[in-house]
Amino acid sequence: MAKIIMVQGTSSGAGKSIFTTALCRIFTNDGYKVAPFKAQNLSSNFHVLENGDKMARSQAISAYACNIEPDSRMNPILIMPDKEGIQIYLNGKYKGTMDDFKYMDIKETFFDDILNSFNDLCEENDIVVIEGAGSPVELNLIKTDIVNMGFARAVNSPVLLISDITRGGVFASLYGTVKLVNEEDRRLIKGLVVNKFKGEIEFFKDGKEILEKICEKEVLGVIPHFEINIEDEDNLTDGKEMKTKESLMKSLKESSDKEYMKYLQKEFDLLAETFKKNLDMEKIYKILNEGV
Repeated sequence: MAKIIMVQGTSSGAGKSIFTTALCRIFTNDGYKVAPFKAQNLSSNFHVLENGDKMARSQAISAYACNIEPDSRMNPILIMPDKEGIQIYLNGKYKGTMDDFKYMDIKETFFDDILNSFNDLCEENDIVVIEGAGSPVELNLIKTDIVNMGFARAVNSPVLLISDITRGGVFASLYGTVKLVNEEDRRLIKGLVVNKFKGEIEFFKDGKEILEKICEKEVLGVIPHFEINIEDEDNLTDGKEMKTKESLMKSLKESSDKEYMKYLQKEFDLLAETFKKNLDMEKIYKILNEGV
């Protein structure tokens, strides 16, 4: 049975997908059989499997970082906005279109399907890296949460919490998130990560100490801001950066699938190298092996 670890963020765009992909690549390069997993993804950026099933593109990218083919079990629920409301895909299959409120009423009925997909992946792999969605402390949504702490609690997964310092308010974001989760969920948070730090990381030493004191959680890494050309969640990248990446990805895809994958592999290694250099991987492996 696989060992598991979960990446959650203080907000959308904090760096969950890129952190998940980095961990997938690091663990894969270290010789483990790895798979990504995200219980539910709201995105119009989808990936089509050979059998026609659909899943979120970000989980497909994470799968490629693991040197495996994408599998709809890695993203059992895909929600795609359209003019009529939201299209619901369960394990890759279209289930219907409904409005947001109707989905909120029925989504918990999908939880057994989510767990079945997750358990299958755990049976087939050494490590499963789970990704959350948005923020785990949207207080009006917590009662029906199936993708953040609700899922972490169900599978008893340790959680790493990441926040983007370039957006400002990293202290409030991390402290607020840690303190707003209930005590049962707080014990699942095993470490904090500060993302996209600009400048000399050693100058954040005081900031790291402050975060550890106020959050009572260890900071396991401060990741520098660096250029990486891997597809983002379509709603998480801003303006010019998004257009630049879209143009690059379109150009690469039009060249050939082989060339595109060759390019991605280089980017995955750069991503893994940068994260590994700036994370306390010894402690992350300890968390992975000890669980909660």
